[in-house]
Amino acid sequence: MTAPTPDSLPPASVLGERLLDWYRRNARTLPWRAPFGERTDPYRVWLSEVMLQQTTVPAVIPYFQAFLARWPTVTDLAAAPLDEVLTAWAGLGYYARARNLHKCAQTIATWRDGTFPATEDELHTLPGIGTYTAAAIAAIAFGQPAVVMDGNIERVMARLFAETEPLPQGKKALYARAAQLTPTAHPGEHAQALMDLGATLCTPRKPACGLCPWRDPCLGRRLGLAETLPAKAPKKLKPTRCGIAFWVTRPDGTVLLRRRPESGLLGGMIEVPSTPWREDPWTLAEARAEAPLPAEWVPLAGRVRHTFTHFHLDLDVVAGRVGARANARGLWVPFDQFDRHALPAVMLKVVRLALARTH
Repeated sequence: MTAPTPDSLPPASVLGERLLDWYRRNARTLPWRAPFGERTDPYRVWLSEVMLQQTTVPAVIPYFQAFLARWPTVTDLAAAPLDEVLTAWAGLGYYARARNLHKCAQTIATWRDGTFPATEDELHTLPGIGTYTAAAIAAIAFGQPAVVMDGNIERVMARLFAETEPLPQGKKALYARAAQLTPTAHPGEHAQALMDLGATLCTPRKPACGLCPWRDPCLGRRLGLAETLPAKAPKKLKPTRCGIAFWVTRPDGTVLLRRRPESGLLGGMIEVPSTPWREDPWTLAEARAEAPLPAEWVPLAGRVRHTFTHFHLDLDVVAGRVGARANARGLWVPFDQFDRHALPAVMLKVVRLALARTH
């Protein structure tokens, strides 16, 4: 028997109709979505899509609802101090997203009187809006026939068309396949249906093929390849970087915190002061030159391990007491006010270790 090929698939219009019929019955209820056939507020689409980058839907929902309650419009968000936005974002990770979110809100409020542009090209010029986010806003909020491609949709396309070229090299072919199926009618619902299909049925492991609206035509299923797709190139081992964090306290119990530079990893966030992060472990003698103040530094038992996208980080923590008038670049903050500052997850780990060892 001849193996099935993409030419054997039904026309795009037929596949699209089956998908939308399934979506009408099975769409997830999400706080940023409008009912089928209605346009969604572009502010909600933009805010949710930025939050959803590298983050799961269950984790995003409470943050989205809190942001919307606090800043109901893009002009409200633009008027907020960056520190407040970063603090509200704390826990979502990838903090460059929050800084770009604020910049983008200010751009829209200042130069466009609070109105989002409706085309992909215009949206792409805004801070923090890349190819995927521009397409999602254009399709979902403005009904433009944009090709929306996230990880879920890549997986669906790879399986439907049995595309075996490993990612990331295979992304171009998968985008072309998605473009073949993108309709001019209901493009936003089409994109969201594909997202839901990948999130609920066409999952990375044990896909529920029996419930899928594309079960019969799916080439990956027919060829017995579904669970192996999309193929991925072998992952490179993540390097480990090392540093020492300085837990500095004054007699009144306040702790020294400082702001990281605006550019770079965790830019603009508040941190427990630390040495630079490097490949080789630090000795305490070396680290003293990087300390924010002179003190008698006492190593604390334990180590903080945190994983970023491209590397692991090991932080040892040393504690030191200074005088009541000691001063350094940064903020002296009481323990019970730490939640007012934008401390990223890695620094919250440092705080927990330090408190457990010194109290």
